[in-house]
Amino acid sequence: MATNTPAPADEAQAPSPWTQVAVSVALLTVIISTLLTAFAWPAVRTTVQDVPIAVAGPAAAADRVVAALEQRQPGAFDITRVADTAAAEAAVRDRAAYGAIDVSGSAPQVIVASAASSTIAQALQSAGATLAQATSGAPAAGVTVRDVAPLPADDPRGVGLSAGALPLVMGGLLAALLLTTRLRGTSRRLAGALGFAVTGGLAMAAILQFWFGSLSGSYLANAGVVALSIAATSLTVLGLESFLGYPGFAIGGVLMMLIGNPLSANGNAPQMLPGWSGELGQLLPPGAAGTLLRSTAFFDGNGAAKPVTVLAVWLVAGLLLCVVAARRVARRPAPAGTAAETPATGTASPVASHG
Repeated sequence: MATNTPAPADEAQAPSPWTQVAVSVALLTVIISTLLTAFAWPAVRTTVQDVPIAVAGPAAAADRVVAALEQRQPGAFDITRVADTAAAEAAVRDRAAYGAIDVSGSAPQVIVASAASSTIAQALQSAGATLAQATSGAPAAGVTVRDVAPLPADDPRGVGLSAGALPLVMGGLLAALLLTTRLRGTSRRLAGALGFAVTGGLAMAAILQFWFGSLSGSYLANAGVVALSIAATSLTVLGLESFLGYPGFAIGGVLMMLIGNPLSANGNAPQMLPGWSGELGQLLPPGAAGTLLRSTAFFDGNGAAKPVTVLAVWLVAGLLLCVVAARRVARRPAPAGTAAETPATGTASPVASHG
């Protein structure tokens, strides 16, 4: 009588073929190269280019400043001429310009807004002092620098605001992952995402504003921005997962983490990123959230219309994906031999779990 003898242990656990090792090494190399490119390329290529600024003063003096700027830093600034100091300040406070060089008075001055971008404020201060000396003969040390939208005294370099960008993105991604794995039913997941957006917004804004001292302005407005950002990110990823399954997580992660976060320009300004990448970053939730938070915290909400629209579009798109996916599952016929719910067992069909 024949008997089945178990395979030797060394055959049951045979080593993987060397081709699989090579493929794994190649895949890991591609992944780490992609991560390095995504996060390091924007930082390495960051430079001052087409940054909106204003030049205030009489035509002759303004012409000299503009010509000197173009000669000293070609293509660095997108210059708008304004009549006087008040107009220059208004442009900066309204977020139409990152700063201004004012030669309308007896002594030249540089107007900056470090809350908009401390990097640009420093570059403009340096350029303005040098140009004022060259065009008017005033000593560089004597040029007045006024910061009309300063960063808080507790965080004068804006470190907290920049560092908070990554947890904001990760919060939305982790919310989508946790809610998908722990909750059944589209309505429950949406409620969980919106509920977390509110509590997460209140918590993160409180930490940044009251503990770290990185934010000014209205706490509730700042919390609302953080909540809107979390909701836009988490609902987008939830919608992608509902519509595409687990590959939706990968797409959402790439959009938000590998593209949106490095191109958000939360540490400097969108105009400083290479080529079109700064504009693209502002069309994704991380970049729009950073711009909106600066507007509410330091500029009385000026310049908020575009980032609010961007975040709202992503939120609504994610919501629609969730609803469409739920309806698609609800219309799918139940497997043969299963009931939606029977009094005897009280067991719901898989379709019911999406309601």
